[in-house]
Amino acid sequence: MDFAIVAPLGLLIGSFLNVVAYRVPRGESIVKPRSRCTSCGEEVRPYDNIPILSWLLLRGRCRHCHAQISARYPAVELVTAITCAAVALVRGVDAGLLLDLPFAAMLIAVADIDLEHRIVPNKILLPLAVWGIALTAVVRPDSLVECLIAGAGAFTALLLTALAYPAGMGMGDVKLAGVMGLYLGVSVLPALLVAFLAGSVVGVAMMVKQGAGARKKGVPFAPFLAAGALVGLLAGPELIDLYTGAFLR
Repeated sequence: MDFAIVAPLGLLIGSFLNVVAYRVPRGESIVKPRSRCTSCGEEVRPYDNIPILSWLLLRGRCRHCHAQISARYPAVELVTAITCAAVALVRGVDAGLLLDLPFAAMLIAVADIDLEHRIVPNKILLPLAVWGIALTAVVRPDSLVECLIAGAGAFTALLLTALAYPAGMGMGDVKLAGVMGLYLGVSVLPALLVAFLAGSVVGVAMMVKQGAGARKKGVPFAPFLAAGALVGLLAGPELIDLYTGAFLR
């Protein structure tokens, strides 16, 4: 796969993720029917379904009923394209992308879903867990044991956290952490650290702005886990080396 096509491929993946994020929480098929306007039900024509460009040309409105189309759709497409390009640039364009790109796409999808619905669907996590184990055994066999241990460790760590603080974390977050470990291996450690730091910063900011009442408001944690996982994917080994060089030598 040439690097020049990774970003355009990311746009197409992002378009598909919009379908996944809309349909999976509603129990709908991601295969059929074809995309339709959520307001008037009119089928979206192929020329109106070009990532980002169609939204811009239509000025963010349906061609038929002129209902507004959320800017979240092109945003997801753009974020996915940038993420895919970054992964290819940092990790290299090789067979490993068969692991890295689906993992990155999953992170974007579950973050999007959790922000809107406050759930992390098993229908996404389970297939990606199976894919991660199977492909790691083929593409990175030397890392399989490490990834299995990291997956079990991350799952257990988040499970204990969820049991200690059930209001702040759900089982979807626990399972997502486990899947992160399967893909990241030991790099799941800086990923989780980034996730908890980011979540803490946002939590403190909410308390400063809204007072003590903010403690009673649940904040979806999957987006923080997803952000941490992307950091782990792009810079996990470097962060571990930085830590060990600074504190363990």
